[in-house]
Amino acid sequence: MAELISQGQTTCSGCGMIIAVRLVSKACPDKVIVSCGTSCLEVTTSAYPLTAWNVPWIHTAFETTSSTASGIEAAVKKLGKDWKVLAIAGDGGTFDIGFQALSGMLERGHKVTQVCVDNEAYMNTGIQRSGATPFGAWTTTSPPGKKSVGKPQTKKPLVEIIAAHKIPYAATASIAYPTDLINKVKKAFEKQPSLVHIQCPCPPGWKFSESDTISVAKLAVETGSWILYEIEDGKVKINLRPKRKPVKEYLKTQGRFKHLKEEHIQEIQKHIDSEWERFEKLEKCERIF
Repeated sequence: MAELISQGQTTCSGCGMIIAVRLVSKACPDKVIVSCGTSCLEVTTSAYPLTAWNVPWIHTAFETTSSTASGIEAAVKKLGKDWKVLAIAGDGGTFDIGFQALSGMLERGHKVTQVCVDNEAYMNTGIQRSGATPFGAWTTTSPPGKKSVGKPQTKKPLVEIIAAHKIPYAATASIAYPTDLINKVKKAFEKQPSLVHIQCPCPPGWKFSESDTISVAKLAVETGSWILYEIEDGKVKINLRPKRKPVKEYLKTQGRFKHLKEEHIQEIQKHIDSEWERFEKLEKCERIF
């Protein structure tokens, strides 16, 4: 199909989120309706009276992306139409503010694919920490100091939480691996309700050069910080096993981690190693949910 969104939008140079959305569009069916929560994506693509969207698109409140999508899906079903429904929200609108509506949508079994474009903080409102912000990261609400390392908590395991709703499909993806991303979105439309969680590096929020977006995304995968996997009908499958580089190679590309001491970096490395060991065990299970 033609891309969901045109080039006439106002995202920052090097924005990982808009790259993700354009890749998602390559996997969408021809007839799709989009529910989009308040986010960087919304404010940069739909400043009244203009729009960059090429498909039916609804702007929802921060917390209602999934509930709006649920209503669209119910209406389409009632009318006997063959339109697919896509919900797109950021990490704040998926992990935190919008999670209740997302959980309800999945529990009720609405045939909707939700995509989380995750830039790991509330970037639209000034870089505040979210449930998706990784351990140790600077944000305006998790500043490092004498008694603070940055954000003290680790990132929520979103895909596992979503898969626990016993839905057919949930997966992670990266803009540095476009074929994997596109294939996962295609599968997500075939096996609804579903969710695809895409890491989207943010130059101003993560503090790196706008020309380095893809290389930063790739390093996240190469260091094992971002695991590419899917949970299909309760079964875990790891999609890529890189020869893992030290996580320091990833952290040093971003100003949001520049305050970290060696002890903190080692703590992050141990967490990554532990997560990989855990996922290797999960993959051996017949199913986890």
